[in-house]
Parts: sequence; C-alpha cells; structure tokens
Amino acid sequence: MSASVSHLPVAQPPGSPPERPFVQAPTRDPAFAARVFWLSLALVLLWPLGVATEFRPWVLWEPENRKVTADFVRSFWPLVHHPEFLQMVLRETWRTVAMATAGVTLALVLAVPLSLLATRVLSLSALSGRMDRWPAVLRWCVRAALIVLRSIPELIWALVFVRVVGLGPTAGVLAIALTYGGMLGKVYAEILESGESHATQTLMRNGSGRLQAFVYALLPSHAAELASYTVYRWECAIRSSVVLGFVGAGGLGQQLDNSMKMFNGGEVATLLLVFIALVALADRVSAWLRKALA
Repeated sequence: MSASVSHLPVAQPPGSPPERPFVQAPTRDPAFAARVFWLSLALVLLWPLGVATEFRPWVLWEPENRKVTADFVRSFWPLVHHPEFLQMVLRETWRTVAMATAGVTLALVLAVPLSLLATRVLSLSALSGRMDRWPAVLRWCVRAALIVLRSIPELIWALVFVRVVGLGPTAGVLAIALTYGGMLGKVYAEILESGESHATQTLMRNGSGRLQAFVYALLPSHAAELASYTVYRWECAIRSSVVLGFVGAGGLGQQLDNSMKMFNGGEVATLLLVFIALVALADRVSAWLRKALA
C-alpha cells in the first residue's frame, strides 16, 4: 500500500506555477558544425596572408637561432646599476613622461576645436534636418584633416621633425601632438554625436550659441567618457615616446637604442625593467583617474 501511495502525484498549492517538464541537455554542441565551418574558412583565408608575410615561426627553433637568442638573453645579467647610469635613467624617464604629457596637451589644443567643428549635433543649420552646403563642406574638410593627421604614424612625423628641429624631445612632442590630435579629434566627435542630443538642440533652438550648448548640455553628459579616453591616450603616448627615441627624439628610447648598438645587455635589461615599471605605473594612474571620473 505504501509503495502505491509513493507514486501518486503531489498536489500543487493553488496559485503556484505549473511544473516544467524535464528537458535533457543535448549530448553535443548544436552549433558544432557551424563553428568548424567558420574556423576552417578563417584558416583558409589566413593561409595566403601568412605566405605573403613569410610568417615562419619555426625558424626560431633552429639550432643557430636558439644559440643567438640564448647568448643575447644571457648578456642581460648582471644588470647595470652604478649611480651614474641610474641618474641618467632617471633623467631620461622624466624626459619621456614630459614628452608624452606635453604632446598630449598640444594634441588637445588641436583636437578640441576640430572635434567641435566636426560634430553635426552642434551645427545650427542642421536643426532643420539637413545641413547647409557650406557648413557641410567645412565639416567634411575638418574630418579629412583629422584623417590625414591620424593616418601618418607618429614615427614618420618624428623623422620629419628631427630633420626640421634637430635631435631631441621637441621632435617627439610635435609628432605625438599631430598624430594624437587626429585620433582624439575623431573619437571626441564620435562620442559627442553618439549620445542624446535633445537638450543640446533645445538650447540651440532657443537662441543659445554652439559653445554654450556644448558646455551646458553636451559636455556634462559625455565628460566621463571623454576623460577616460584622454587618459588612455596619455598612457599610449608614454609608450609611443619610448619608440620615438629610436629615431633621435630623446628619452628612454634613445638610450635603449644606444645600449643595443653597443651590445650592452646589462644596460638594455635595466632600461627595459624601468620601461615596464613606467608603463605599469601609467596604467595604474589611468585606471585610478578613470574610476575617479566615472
């Protein structure tokens, strides 16, 4: 009797949701065939790219290449740490940070007005739905200028300015300013156009100027995102300033280039450790600023 009672269905209390039938999980991935297809297609498409770039990573494991790599790595020890060298490293580290900060500051001077001119939301003629011809032409020219600035790498700009102003950090500052000015201006314009524009258009329809509409309506709603991207670009500028040192722009990069040319592995290792610590510090500072401004 007890066995028959145990199989009786349990009555559900009134108002409770009905029991869902048990569904057994599939034994294999239903999208397995599609994933295999797309992965195979990607490999087929990447194969000619690898052939065109002569990508052969197995060359690293050839005996003569392994010996050269091992000798180069062994030369990193012991680290060079005598006082004169460390004083030079400290001085060049400060110069690298100053180069990046000054370059980003000049980039902001260039990017802010260009981004305001390139933002369609701040156009008075666009309030009617279609921008007038000459404002549209001006906006197109500004966006073309931003494309030109960010299309030319800062390394190329540095090579140009080294010939104009000579060796030193000035060439690096100008190179970062032009390339990052194009990057910042383009992204600023996209950020300003991506959000809600009702408040901005309302102010402009009621007689407000474009600058007033930007300061009181558009900027407050996008300030955190703009600041976050600016700090991120400053962090990238620190890395770029080290690379620019290889073409004579000064800073840690130029000292690293000199040490590598002299086959002084101890100096190279010390400079690399300082560079890693500098990038890590910049990353922490930028993360803290993003959190504070969020």
